[in-house]
Amino acid sequence: MDFTLSGIERQQQLLQFVEQNQRVTVTQICEQFDVSPATARRDLEILAENGKIERFHGGAKAMRQAPPEAPVVQRSAEQASEKARIGQAAARLVEEGDTVFLGSGTTVLEVARHLKDRHNITVITNSLLVLNALAQIPHITLVGLGGVLRASEMSMIGHITEQALAEVHAHKIIMGIRALDAEQGLTNDYLPETMTDRAILSRGGEIIVVADHTKCQRVSTAFVAPITAIDKLITDANIPADTVAALRAKGVEVIIAA
Repeated sequence: MDFTLSGIERQQQLLQFVEQNQRVTVTQICEQFDVSPATARRDLEILAENGKIERFHGGAKAMRQAPPEAPVVQRSAEQASEKARIGQAAARLVEEGDTVFLGSGTTVLEVARHLKDRHNITVITNSLLVLNALAQIPHITLVGLGGVLRASEMSMIGHITEQALAEVHAHKIIMGIRALDAEQGLTNDYLPETMTDRAILSRGGEIIVVADHTKCQRVSTAFVAPITAIDKLITDANIPADTVAALRAKGVEVIIAA
């Protein structure tokens, strides 16, 4: 073992070691790098604080990275039954007289589809798909936000969208997310959309994220907000029990759509 390694160099090699093995213990690290348990734990804490790994008692595991997201049209068939149940569960939370913001994505579109029989609600959205789904429903007041078109999502983002968001308020915000993790929070894979997502989160009383189990315990490129920024997560029954426990420990209400 090269004893001239700097702390940064050792941490880089340690990160590679964790990623190669997926799950390692402090004992394994001490043997691999010929360091003390205190040094191993310190290096793991630094990597965890930087979002590189996930710590557990006595070791660490590799962070699950969310894969690149396909365009919205291609994703419509993925976890279709789970998304339909999640959409129905989220729609049940919308009450008469509510103003609700619906974000972009296929799961939120399912929410919109389950709101068609509602009366006396106002829907604000930056999603062209949601606008199209609700455009012919006379008893729903529909507010569409302008902005720069993100064609792959059929949604409006950017400065104009954020300016428009500053003029509205919703009782409930219902939005999707690319990835979420109890420690690393909400993340997405498209940097220009991050500020729009943050503006959306600031416009409501109750923040509800709709995401199937494939989005959970994952981390993507761009940080949006800490997990404590949301009030409820509506997901499906395939979410791991330890993920549910970790989210509830952070104060997030987890609703399993049946």
